[in-house]
Amino acid sequence: MKIDFDGLQAFVCVAEFSSFVKAAQQLHLTQTALTRRIQKLESLLDTRLLDRTTRKVELTATGREFLPQARHLVLDATRTLQRVRDKALAGGGHFTLACVPSLTTHVLPELIRAHALQCPGNTLRLLDASSHDVRAAVLDGQAELGIAINGEQHAELQEMALFEDPLTLLCPTPHPLQERRTVSWTDLQGVELIVVSSFMATRMFLDYQLGQRGIRLSGHYEVQHHATAINLVAAGVGCAVLPSSTFENGDRPNVVKIPLTGPVVKRRVTLLRRKQTSLSAAAEGFYQLTANHFGKRRASH
Repeated sequence: MKIDFDGLQAFVCVAEFSSFVKAAQQLHLTQTALTRRIQKLESLLDTRLLDRTTRKVELTATGREFLPQARHLVLDATRTLQRVRDKALAGGGHFTLACVPSLTTHVLPELIRAHALQCPGNTLRLLDASSHDVRAAVLDGQAELGIAINGEQHAELQEMALFEDPLTLLCPTPHPLQERRTVSWTDLQGVELIVVSSFMATRMFLDYQLGQRGIRLSGHYEVQHHATAINLVAAGVGCAVLPSSTFENGDRPNVVKIPLTGPVVKRRVTLLRRKQTSLSAAAEGFYQLTANHFGKRRASH
């Protein structure tokens, strides 16, 4: 049976006021519209709930028995709807975010921490995946939002550029390059390098940019994840070329980050969502927070 909330609300209001006139005013309805709601509810229940005369309105025996239950249903529904509304206004709720793992060291934790302070009731499910899989997750609805590396544009994806992330050299200490303020790509000839797999978006982007300038990068060690490369650098195995956002000086006592020049190669980090698709309140809150965060950062720079 379909629940007639409007009819229940009308019945409870008439019963509380014992008046169609006052109930109609309370519900901002005409008396005719109010009467129709009562009649519809009585038809649905196949019983009479109210006896109405020119002087007064009285509950029938069935109406008196039904009133406590109807009042409970109306109050419970009203409170539930109010909680949902309040949560939506506060940006509360649950959403899924897909993000490339290289941004989960510093960038993403900062955003999540700010979002938790702004919307403490939210829950977030994180899918850490390759840039290609982040796009796929947003496209097929597994994630409402995605943070990925710039790639081939897709007609159904809306992309917002967040920041440019230069590639840098992570160098163990001691090392002949550790005191350099900058290092050029040609300086890496003969340096023991730890490289990220050629299947990763960062490596593909790097190889393309360097290939345009006739520079080829190779190393004795190849890893799948940026964190693994950092661990190997810290162990003194060699140097690694990684996005600047993956490491801050001070993260490891025996690793230094040195800017790479000649040329400076930057990857662009973007925020993804599906076009012409509304976001949940929680995802919308995170989307706006992220846009504002990087907007302010660009302005300050």
